[in-house]
Parts: sequence; structure tokens; C-alpha cells
Amino acid sequence: MAPLLHLRDVALTFGGQPLLEAAEIAVSAGERVCLVGRNGSGKSTLLKIVAGLVEADSAERFVQPGCTVRYLPQEPDFTGYKTSLAYVEAGLGPGDDAYRAQYLIDELGLTGEEDPATMSGGESRRAALARVLAPEPDILLLDEPTNHLDLPVIEWLEQELKSLRSAMVLISHDRRFLTNLSRATIWLDRGLTRRMDRGFGEFEAWRDEVLAQEELDRHKLDRKIAREEDWLRYGVSARRTRNQRRLGELHGLREQRRTARFAVGNVKLEASEAQTSGKLVIEAVNVAKAYGSNVVVKDLSLRVARGDRIGIVGPNGAGKTTLINLLTGQLAPDSGTVKLGVSLNMVTLDQRRESLDPATPLGDVLTGGGSDQVMVGDTPRHVIAYMKDFLFQPLQRRTPVGALSGGERGRLMLARALAKPSNLLVLDEPTNDLDLETLDLLQELLADYKGTVLLVSHDRDFIDRVVSATLISDGDGVWTEFAGGYTDMVAQRGRGVGAKARVVSGKGSAAEVAAPAAPVVVNKRKLSFNEKHALETLPKRIEVLQAEAAKLTTAMAGDLYTRDPKLFAKATARLEEVTREIGQAEERWLALEMLQEEIGA
Repeated sequence: MAPLLHLRDVALTFGGQPLLEAAEIAVSAGERVCLVGRNGSGKSTLLKIVAGLVEADSAERFVQPGCTVRYLPQEPDFTGYKTSLAYVEAGLGPGDDAYRAQYLIDELGLTGEEDPATMSGGESRRAALARVLAPEPDILLLDEPTNHLDLPVIEWLEQELKSLRSAMVLISHDRRFLTNLSRATIWLDRGLTRRMDRGFGEFEAWRDEVLAQEELDRHKLDRKIAREEDWLRYGVSARRTRNQRRLGELHGLREQRRTARFAVGNVKLEASEAQTSGKLVIEAVNVAKAYGSNVVVKDLSLRVARGDRIGIVGPNGAGKTTLINLLTGQLAPDSGTVKLGVSLNMVTLDQRRESLDPATPLGDVLTGGGSDQVMVGDTPRHVIAYMKDFLFQPLQRRTPVGALSGGERGRLMLARALAKPSNLLVLDEPTNDLDLETLDLLQELLADYKGTVLLVSHDRDFIDRVVSATLISDGDGVWTEFAGGYTDMVAQRGRGVGAKARVVSGKGSAAEVAAPAAPVVVNKRKLSFNEKHALETLPKRIEVLQAEAAKLTTAMAGDLYTRDPKLFAKATARLEEVTREIGQAEERWLALEMLQEEIGA
């Protein structure tokens, strides 16, 4: 199939080191590609080149005539727009469904009357998503679409993107999001791109194979250079012409070794652990907290023992950070009691990167200023050595925090927090802006950590890998604990995190109140073309999925596990995915049926 868009031989240099060298990306109709790579590898820059927003030093660019491309920036520009709806409607083209803008605004939890100048980061991201999704372009370029979004919106976005016919190129640190959506993977590494025509779920195994082969090739090259150098020192110069040729080859091997761009090292994460805490870390009894009529916590009783890893999930505005502050004694409850255990050393990593002074040099953030030493637990370490553990270059010691990328600021927050002795880690959105490799190492660190962890996150995969129990908001200040991670919680509860229902006051201002996960009913409009199409096609889709589920169940009922454990595991994972898709499709169809009835009434 001829690609809708094809870029090749993309080269771009910032300063002395090439950022992109002979990079290539091709997108065909309906294709879903994820673009992955380390922080700073140039993913966002490459996507901007694809969108035509950044000019490469050199590149061959082909776009099919008439092909429409929409790009989701990390920082949208709302200049000139008075409301969020006006901003979204400006993205529509001739012939586009005018009702789709309002539909997306409603589904994303906005009113359309928000002033862009006062919108939060989450509201800005939702408006930007609505703008690029409204026209249903041929190609969607999405740069970190889940940033600033809570779990209900992330899960809604997944289903919306699955329903579109648009081709997509996705950049995201959310593993579950990429796994659920991608069908091909492009790995940007050291300026070059490698493509795998399989989804992100198989990327990490493929990447490890590539890096292992590179390491083997590097070892072979080093051995060959060593042999030639040994010949140069001790060999007999019997035939001068041949020896000169061989000497030239040795110089060539050395140059090849010198100019090779080998894989960047991994972050070295190690938490400084304090003395062991008491067996009981936190005990909350009938705790309640409210702000006016907004009840954040109601009659919560919870025991946290040493070594527990508690995940706290809920929609934005549910009060997750308030709950953390109550449990750690930083905020007094209105009623009830919170008892903290003995010998607690708490370290908090919050989500507010802005708490770092943008003018402070990186090295001073770690040392406190006026010193070359970082106290890692009770052990002094030179700041440059500690920086290297987190993939910072020595020259960055004097770099102001404000000049760092989002990923670099995330690593800096980790470096500062993990240097302090602790037996209770409080992590509020620790995964923001971290690349996949750093997330892997953070998960390993938490797995080996002997203390207690309280985690707030919207990253479903990270929650599944880290926590032993999940505390979820059920609305109206009610919090319920479930054993296991996010997937376990959904299996026990029957649904995921509920959205927030918006209540519009008489003056037109919108307030959020907790609501259970239920179909969103939107009134005062007609069914759009896409909604009519979904209403007609979803029953058939549900039938197909149910047939696949029945086939998988039958296959697994025999001796498949004994004959082929790998195939059994694959069938189990697919059955879980199909079951989830059936539930989501049924909820969507029910919502549309209710909407159609309401419009008819």
C-alpha cells in the first residue's frame, strides 16, 4: 500500500551533535504507529518535521495530494480565541461535521465556555485534543496526548481513537495506551530510526535483541582492533606494502570505533533506605475531610503496614493529593484519627516540577549549593558522579533548571528525592515525562525497596507493576480498597475509574462532582454522523467480539496450557482484551441508545 506520508533521509543538527541522521518515517492509510525513544532522542522534533512545523537540514518529504494532517502540540496556542469551543471549531474544515466539535467538548468534560487564558493544564490538553479530533483527518500526529489527563479521559480517548479511520503516529510514555492502540513501532535511537511492524507490546523484547547484537558487534570490533595492534607492535615487517595496507585498515577500525554512537547508558536508581519503620505505618479510623459542600473523604478507615504499596486512583478533582496529605499527617482531618507509626522517615516526590527554581543550577539542586558533594543516605558522593547515574552530562552541572526538558526535570526530582534516607516513599505522579527505560528502573527500585510506598498515578501499567493494593474514589468522598493493581481492581469492581459529572450553576460556572462510571448523556443537539454510524455498527461489532471470546474460551478449555504454555498465555491476554472491548462497546451503544431516545423525546 502506497504511504499517505513518507519522510526519509531526515537530518538535523543542534550544536555539534547530530540529533537526526537519515531518520525515516512512513504512514499508510489507517495505520497506527507509535514513535518511541529515550528522552532527548528527538521524537517531538521528528514529529514536528512530519507536521511541517520544523524544517530539517535535509529530508525527502512526500505527502499524498489532498491528504489532511493534524498535529497535537504539547503546548497549544490559544491566542485569539475567546472560548474553548471557538478554538475547537476553528480546527474544522469545509464539509466537516459541525456538531462534532460540541460532541467532543462534552465528552471531554468541558462546557465550551472556558476562557483559554484561565484554563488549567488538563483543560488546555482536552481542548487541544478536541480540535485535532474534530475534523477526523487522514493522519493524526499526537505528541503525549495523555499528559495532564486523568484515567477516565485516557480510557475514553483510547476508545475514540480506536473508532477513527485516521492513520496515527503516537508519542507517549503510557505503556498501556501505546499497547492498546499501536500496530507498528518506530524506534528513534541515536539519530536513526528502526521499524517493527508489530505493536508496542512486543517492542521491548525486540529492542533488547537489537542492543544485545550491537554489544556483540562492539565486542568483536574491540577484539579485532586488539589483534591488529598486537600485530603492529610485534609482527615481522616482511612485506612492507602489505604491512602499510594493514596499518591503514587498523586506523580505519579505530576511526570506526571512535565515531560509533553506542547506546546511551541506563539511569542508576537506588533509594537511600533509613532504619526499618515499625510494623504499623499508618492507621486511619473514620477519617473525614470536606471543603464546604465538597466532601473529599468520608468515614475512611485504613491500615497500612510496613512494606505495603498502596496505589491511589481517581479522576481529577477527587481529592487524591488531599488524601495523601491526610494519611501522612500533613493535613488534619475534620473528624476521625490518623496515627503514624514509629521511626518513620518520609520522602515525597510531588508532581509539581515548578517547585524547582528555574534559575537554580542543576548541581546546586542536588548539593544545596556551596559544595561538590551530594549526601546519598549517609555517604558523600561527588555531584558529577551522582549526576551521571541519572544520565546528566558533567557540563550540565551549571545548567539552570529552567533550561532542562520535562524528562530531565523529572529525573532531577528523582535524583534529589532518592538521595534522602527513607522508609516511606510518597510518589505523586512520578511517571510524568519519564522515558520507558527510566520507568523500568523506577519499577525495579520500588520492587526492591524494603519500605512502604504510597503512589498516586494515572499510569495503569505502572500501577499494575508496582502496587499491592489499590484505593479508588467511588465519589462523594467514599474510598474503597481492592487487592492488587489497576487491572485487578477493574476485575473485582467491574469497571474502572469513574468520570466527574459537571454541574452548571445558575451563573454559568461549572463545578465538578463525583459520579460513577456511566455513559455520558449529552443533550441539546442531534446525533452526529459518527454517532449514527456507531449506533448501527456496534451491535455487529459486539457479536464479532463475543464470537471471538467464545472461540478463545473453547480453545483454552482443553489441554492448550500443557501443549503450548506461551500460546495459552497469549490467548488469556487476548481474552481479557476482548472482554474489555465488549464491555466498552456495550456501554457506548447503550449511551447512544439513551441519547437517541432523549433527543426523540
